Amino acid sequence: MFTNKNYVYEVYKAKSFSKAAENLFISQPSLSLTIKKIENRIGSQLFDRSTTPIQLTDCGEEYIRCIEKIMDIEDEFEMYLSDLNNLQTGNLAIGAGNFFASYILPPLIAKFKTMYPRVAVNLVETNTAHLEKLLYSGDLDLIIDNYNFNETLYKKQFFYREQMILLIPEKFPCNTHIKKYRLSAEDIIEYKHFNPKTPALPLKLIEDVPFILLRYGNDTRDRADKIFAENGVKPNIELELDQLATAFHVSCHGIGATMISDTLVREVAPDHRVFFYKIDSKYAIRENYFYFRISKYHTRAMQEFLNLAAEPI
Repeated sequence: MFTNKNYVYEVYKAKSFSKAAENLFISQPSLSLTIKKIENRIGSQLFDRSTTPIQLTDCGEEYIRCIEKIMDIEDEFEMYLSDLNNLQTGNLAIGAGNFFASYILPPLIAKFKTMYPRVAVNLVETNTAHLEKLLYSGDLDLIIDNYNFNETLYKKQFFYREQMILLIPEKFPCNTHIKKYRLSAEDIIEYKHFNPKTPALPLKLIEDVPFILLRYGNDTRDRADKIFAENGVKPNIELELDQLATAFHVSCHGIGATMISDTLVREVAPDHRVFFYKIDSKYAIRENYFYFRISKYHTRAMQEFLNLAAEPI
């Protein structure tokens, strides 16, 4: 019914078929025929052609009011698209586990908000299984995780590589005979454990040390179990927890040794109640990625956040 509404609106503004045809760069007969077809479809005349200049009929006045409403909506949507493309509006939903949400994403989100203050950012903190469900359903645009998701459904962008290290409370007697392997928090911050010349601690030397591990189902726990297995060590598990940061703080109070990410050491204040030791295992190294669904529309906000994440730290 409102197809070719611009033709009707031009006749209304020009108050002349000939002038409107000239403005539209079409012939007058073609314009007249188009208007007649619209009137036939409506079942009522839009213009009173008996007057000079031509005038709108009652039906024509209502038609023009509707046209102007449609044009306002179209203009509003065009402005929205312009704002969206220039990131003057929009939304970005990011999902992460507790560790990433607490230590990794905040500075990235803060920088993104500084650059694009009008884009609303929603950070969802939950476990990996739930993150995958939310990403698949479209409730999340991006997630950060070290789990290997189905590559037929999701694309990934490398973020950073981290290494698990061993943390032993200072008061444990075993630190005396393994002193040559000892690293400080400052050594970890300076990436000395990445140096091939830095010796790794043989885990057989601490077989009887009580351990704090994360519960089953956590990637850090899975890796810890594999590291113990390849070294022929059955750990003396003193306590099982849910969060990496909790395990770190509990270990600092001398309850047990634990395995943590070197990222955590760099993110928290140095605690000299513990010593650190390098672990020599392929399972100690893990890569973290941003994932997004292949079939989901890739928004400008998503791309700009990924571009920001790809910049050197």
